[in-house]
Amino acid sequence: MAIQIEKKIIAFEIAGEESCPPEPVVETASASGSDKVIQMQPLLRRPDELEGVTYKVTTPMSEHALYITINDIIVNEGTENEYRRPFEIFINSKNMENFAWIVALTRVISAVFRHGGSVTFLVEELRSVFDPRGGYFKPGGKYMPSLVAEIGECIEKHLMDNGMIRMPEISQELKEKQNRAKAEGLSGTAQCPKCSQFSVVRLDGCETCLECGYSKCG
Repeated sequence: MAIQIEKKIIAFEIAGEESCPPEPVVETASASGSDKVIQMQPLLRRPDELEGVTYKVTTPMSEHALYITINDIIVNEGTENEYRRPFEIFINSKNMENFAWIVALTRVISAVFRHGGSVTFLVEELRSVFDPRGGYFKPGGKYMPSLVAEIGECIEKHLMDNGMIRMPEISQELKEKQNRAKAEGLSGTAQCPKCSQFSVVRLDGCETCLECGYSKCG
């Protein structure tokens, strides 16, 4: 905090550590009503060498492929709590059209990785980005709303391989709906407002998504 000095300075002294005011801490009330100090996790330090995986992404939006490299760091190495987590991400392509925002995106994502803690929220945030020019269909028929969403899907796959995200299980109710739609020859044509896939069919008079189970009828 800045302090305005209104009088003439005639002397000074160097303050030691014991005379310096303590650093502020962030506190929050716990469930029992007592105060609990919350400490931020320190940034993870980068070793000289890291292992990673490079994913090749091809889209109809560009004739040049996108190469996404995610490097991992081993946390608590040599202990029973050892685990692998992403540390940084790099994206490269011959197409320089989107160079500026791609570099900015990789720096922000890498900064989140290095702060520790959960990073799984990045997947949902990136996958919910829609390109105003429209999305595209991947080989196999899966709809991708934007290139950013596909980057989020690559991160999701990487986190699954590391064990940080588990593959969601399909409920028995959704399996039955998928089997009914297949038996009746129904195929999704409308886009689901929840998962963005063109997998919405009409079952029992209600619009139902065969991909995530979303239904207007609840």
